[in-house]
Amino acid sequence: MNDWEERAARRAENRERRAQERVASALARTEQRAVDREAASRLREEARTARRTEEEQRRATLVEEREARPRRRQSTGALARTGEQRVERDTRHYATDRDPERIRTLAARGATPEALAAVFGVPVAEIAAVLAEV
Repeated sequence: MNDWEERAARRAENRERRAQERVASALARTEQRAVDREAASRLREEARTARRTEEEQRRATLVEEREARPRRRQSTGALARTGEQRVERDTRHYATDRDPERIRTLAARGATPEALAAVFGVPVAEIAAVLAEV
């Protein structure tokens, strides 16, 4: 073999060696990426599980709070705000103002003397007398 052929053989060997190193390096990178993907996938799954658990706990807490609140559709107004039932007042003994001007105003608005007498608890004749005083 001459010098030129030896150099050509060495170059070919070096080329082959570098090609094998590149293949080995590519395989190592591929395997490392697979390991990294698996680890990232595992971390994502753990985070997803943690979020799901946290969300279930939050929902359970919200349901408990919602059940503890007074029902809105069943009661309205003061009962919904305070939770106390309204007491009906006994107004049987309240005195109604029998102001003659008020009686005339109500009659002008269309109230009949019979209705005014029933409201004020007086005889119809008294209402008629007040209306006649005009």
